[in-house]
Amino acid sequence: MEVVLVAGCTLLGLAVGLVLPVAIERVPEKVPVLAGPFPEPSRAVHTPSGWTTALGTALLFGATAARIGADWELPAFLVLAGALVALSVIDLRTFRLPNRIVLPLTGVSVVLLSAAALAAGDLDVLVRALLGGVAGFGFFLILHLVSPAAMGFGDVKLSFTLGLFLGWLGWGYVFLGLFLGFLYGAVIGVLLIALRLRSRKDHVPFGPFLAAGTMTAILVGQAVLDAYKR
Repeated sequence: MEVVLVAGCTLLGLAVGLVLPVAIERVPEKVPVLAGPFPEPSRAVHTPSGWTTALGTALLFGATAARIGADWELPAFLVLAGALVALSVIDLRTFRLPNRIVLPLTGVSVVLLSAAALAAGDLDVLVRALLGGVAGFGFFLILHLVSPAAMGFGDVKLSFTLGLFLGWLGWGYVFLGLFLGFLYGAVIGVLLIALRLRSRKDHVPFGPFLAAGTMTAILVGQAVLDAYKR
């Protein structure tokens, strides 16, 4: 059953990844996403970036299914994975995390996780998830207020949703996911400067690193936390 679940979610992820270019191209331009025709997927399959997006989404969906299993919260985590792929690509291109994705993602995530908690009869995990979201949002809001140029408000808004999912898994995941986001950002930033691809004055989008840190914590965080306890 687990093999079927992972294979099915991988194929679903591939399908989602193939249509994500519609949102990736239209949302920053403030064009209606659901208005046809839809030439973006056919254009994307002829580009390396299009296939990278599709295959990356497929791998994330499969890995997420393997990690979460056939539990009520799986749909919410799959929605998160797909949205983070789209947001990361958009942020890399435009240095923005658009409200048209971030805010609906937050609302849908709260609804899906609430439904999962009710279905499983475990409201404590939902309370912890909400507190994780508030903690993440509060931390990033403080960073934004201290240095608005270094921490954009789009990252602040996204941090609630990331904290929500990480908090669902446990408080250790909240710390680990956010820490990894900063670690990835610092390492890549230093490498870009060392390779002279960026200067210290150039802005580097932080959203993709937050997404990578969060997904890393979700997928392999338990092993990392167990190793730390030893």
